[in-house]
Amino acid sequence: MLDRTHDHLPDNVMQELIALRDGTATAPRALAPPFYTDPAVLRVEERVFLSSWLCLGRADAIPNAGDFFTRDVLGEPLIVTRAKDGVRVLSNVCRHRGSRLVEGAGTSSRFTCPYHAWTYGLDGTLVRAPLIEAPTADCNLPVFASENWMGWIFVNLDGTAAPMAEQLADLEPYVRNYHADELRTFDPRAESWGVNWKGLAENFMEGYHLTPVHLKTLHPMTPTRLCEKVPGGAGWTGYKAHFDENFSGRGEVHPDMTEEERRQSMMVWIYPSFVLGLGPNSGTYMSLLPDGVDRVVAHWDTACRDGMKRAEMQKCWDFSAAFNAEDKARLEEMQKGLHSRWATGGPLAPADYEGTIWDFYHWIAPRLLAAV
Repeated sequence: MLDRTHDHLPDNVMQELIALRDGTATAPRALAPPFYTDPAVLRVEERVFLSSWLCLGRADAIPNAGDFFTRDVLGEPLIVTRAKDGVRVLSNVCRHRGSRLVEGAGTSSRFTCPYHAWTYGLDGTLVRAPLIEAPTADCNLPVFASENWMGWIFVNLDGTAAPMAEQLADLEPYVRNYHADELRTFDPRAESWGVNWKGLAENFMEGYHLTPVHLKTLHPMTPTRLCEKVPGGAGWTGYKAHFDENFSGRGEVHPDMTEEERRQSMMVWIYPSFVLGLGPNSGTYMSLLPDGVDRVVAHWDTACRDGMKRAEMQKCWDFSAAFNAEDKARLEEMQKGLHSRWATGGPLAPADYEGTIWDFYHWIAPRLLAAV
């Protein structure tokens, strides 16, 4: 059972969350700095993560039966593998004495514990326990609830989350013509940034900073002035980053795309921690996992349209890496500033530029209050 002994949220954060939950917070403002710096907030957030859908990576990274990669999510070691009947997310902990089974990524017909050679099939079933007769069904590896959304694999660790289709039904019209399930993994990375996970998610999903921070990278393509927020829904928020009239475009596109879709990036935040910039020929995404209150591990890649030449894919990836580096520098300085005793939360910019943050606050407030 989770220890809730020290989970009293800071008073100012608690009052702000209550106002958001009850609908009495009418003026969009950034929440108080302890929302981003207090370890007690993070402890409660981890319970929200356990009951939510969390992205593990792209399904095309494991195209064949036996392909797998590993991931640690909130201290839970996982194996993401393709069994004969589809993708499975398994516990990466042997049911005998608790050893991790595998590390990294690869291809295997079964998973054998390096400690005592207990062996499991791709579906998690125990198939061999040397010198032990008739092992019981509770020796099979736990299988976690998982779903595929547009080619991304999501897991729900406690099995209580509503189906993603229910939470994202009103997102589908905004993204269907991009056919993101046809994108191809290019060079997935895991990076550690010195910022609270919410700070990175909010930054990825607001257009207010595009011109000042990314003057030479994103501004010539998607300047702040051309951002357009969309209504959002139960499990997501988003905005359209329209291309500047002088930007020449992004090469090959899917024929289903409208003219508007060919001239924008659709920015999507699936709560709590998956953010995506879906462009005409590629999609840059981040799956964020907190690593302490002042640090986040960002699993990211730029997946590209099938058929693009590798040099073109590399160019897209390098472009994303460039603006990520610009964001990292700014966000790590912001996180330091939030620890100041004089730091405060100021008014948010109009909805087209920072409305996604206000949406997120309204989503997370009742969940944090319920989890305390």
